[in-house]
Amino acid sequence: MTTETNSKGYRLPPWFKVKAPGGKNYVELRNLLRDSELHTVCEEAKCPNIGDCWDRRAATFMILGDICTRACRYCAVTSGKPLGLDLGEPDRLARTVERLGLKYVVITSVNRDDLPDRGAFVFAQCVMKIRERMEGHEEAIKVETLIPDFQGLGLRAMVRARPDVLNHNIETVRRIFPGVRAKGDYNYSLELLGEVKALQPNMVTKSGMMVGLGEEWDEILQTMEDLREVNCDLLTIGQYLRPSKKHAPISKFYTPDEFQKLAAEGLKLGFSHVAAGPLVRSSYHADEQHSAAALVLA
Repeated sequence: MTTETNSKGYRLPPWFKVKAPGGKNYVELRNLLRDSELHTVCEEAKCPNIGDCWDRRAATFMILGDICTRACRYCAVTSGKPLGLDLGEPDRLARTVERLGLKYVVITSVNRDDLPDRGAFVFAQCVMKIRERMEGHEEAIKVETLIPDFQGLGLRAMVRARPDVLNHNIETVRRIFPGVRAKGDYNYSLELLGEVKALQPNMVTKSGMMVGLGEEWDEILQTMEDLREVNCDLLTIGQYLRPSKKHAPISKFYTPDEFQKLAAEGLKLGFSHVAAGPLVRSSYHADEQHSAAALVLA
């Protein structure tokens, strides 16, 4: 159901229509983020939910710069050689979170394979600085981290920082994984999530995947089973959208009904919450997912 009609190589089905961004909160948040010299994955990854999320005063911050050392075939973030390391970023992020009055924060990053610890120290510092900055506020802030694989390094530092949710995306099924995420490893991504539970059994873990890259239905279900075998608590499933003709093509547009079926299958497998839909992304309504997990895991 794909038609080569636009610069990205496809025509969107009607259920992808979203309101154009531009509300008061969107403009205010955009300007504040510019002043703070911070990056958001909302912009860098061209997320279709940017209008909705920013109008709700919710954003996902992307730390460690905006240049990734990897070039995954599904991702819109610029790849190349990073420009150094900003050790002042954790403090600046914490000040911005306080100024925005956020109650739930998602922090993600580019891959930094050029750094000895792959960026884990700065990641952990961001969590701790936000907690320090928000200490004493009437409502405790919740922090979710969406981490890269760190190539096997730095995970313990992340767990010690005690984010409320530790998220690491599996992205796609085992068969397709090497073709779109060459520097990653499907088995290690699963092991990483399992190790988090081994180090801190009560920490909420989360993962996400895209569909439309050429996978079969049974392969999606197998990936969900693989995630449950390492006790992953939360799952997001969304439609892959091709950022440009240079990226991997779309094999199929899944219907809203198909996403509902996947969500139901995930709940049967034991996930505390499954967010599945054409426009669902890793951090979309993350606060609602955390609340659902907290009720189940309490």
